[in-house]
Amino acid sequence: LCSEAMHHLGVPTTRALSLVTTGEQVIRDMFYNGNPKAEPGAIVCRVAPSFIRFGNFQIHAARGELEILRKITDYTINAHFPHLGKPSVEVYLAWFMEVCRTTAEMIVHWQRVGFVHGVMNTDNMSILGLTIDYGPYGWLENYDPDWTPNTTDKAGRRYRYGNQPACAFWNLGQLANALYPLIGEVEPLQQALDIFTQVFGEQWNVMMSQKLGSSRYDPDQDDGLFAELLAVLQSVETDMTIFFRQLADVDLGKYELENTPVEMLIAPLIVAYYVPEQLTPDYISRLVNWLKRYKQRIIHENIPHEIRRERMNRVNPKYVLRNYLAQLAIDKAEQGDFALIAELLELLRHPYDEQPENQQYYAKRPDWARQRAGCSMLSCSS
Repeated sequence: LCSEAMHHLGVPTTRALSLVTTGEQVIRDMFYNGNPKAEPGAIVCRVAPSFIRFGNFQIHAARGELEILRKITDYTINAHFPHLGKPSVEVYLAWFMEVCRTTAEMIVHWQRVGFVHGVMNTDNMSILGLTIDYGPYGWLENYDPDWTPNTTDKAGRRYRYGNQPACAFWNLGQLANALYPLIGEVEPLQQALDIFTQVFGEQWNVMMSQKLGSSRYDPDQDDGLFAELLAVLQSVETDMTIFFRQLADVDLGKYELENTPVEMLIAPLIVAYYVPEQLTPDYISRLVNWLKRYKQRIIHENIPHEIRRERMNRVNPKYVLRNYLAQLAIDKAEQGDFALIAELLELLRHPYDEQPENQQYYAKRPDWARQRAGCSMLSCSS
């Protein structure tokens, strides 16, 4: 379900060809705390152009197996990057630059839809810039940059949502170290790493502009607008997916912000808040002030409401595979009922469509799922 959801969201990913039950029970200890449980066994058949990972290069470099390192690098280029030409030092560098670029593009997509991978070690990074190894992943419910879905990452939160760009950069640095014996120079590898920073920064700005319905990024206006919005989202428990989707319904040109009752102005956004009581006068004032800045930004581009709404709904999904939805499907599957899997699969094939018949899935995480295993945090054995 997750990889198919990601594919239809437009995120580079490996795919799932099939999922079959084995009829056997498998012992898993979800939290590694001495409480094993028998669970129904199943096999997922995952497909991708390649399953080569950063770690495939690291292991041979670490062992000093330079001839094998060269062979796997040449194979990777010949099989998957033939447009770069015959392997050579120059082509190795061009290839590494492309890996830096595609990795940056993938991470921007993760941040756009609120996906948190949960275990971004180098062996879980695809050389093709695809999302790989769906383990303890999750989607942000409330906007919390420090959230990680991985139980074993709870203390350090290395793989938290807000740290995913830095993790990707660090992983690329480890790949650069592994490739150094083939290059023999540090500076060109560093220049290639700089491409990640450049591409991520540029595309993140474009992505945020698109999430707000703008046609272009204007640093003079948008840097502050973006920063304040993310601070507003974090200041109270706000559902990221629902907020951006509902923001498209706020008709900025319909009301004079100074004279419109606050309740009317922010009415479309109320559904995005987990605890409406947190909406203090100070918070509401801050939100309205941000909406005023946002309105001026939209006026500056002269964007009609319906055009802005249509643009935003192309990049801000209405439906994502929330952890509690996946857990409900698991609960039913363990009882031999696979209907919800099929239902969610069809839902997630059209994540940007309104789908009024599926409105019940356009909902915040229920209270019962806040701390439940499988809904709040997972492990590699979940």
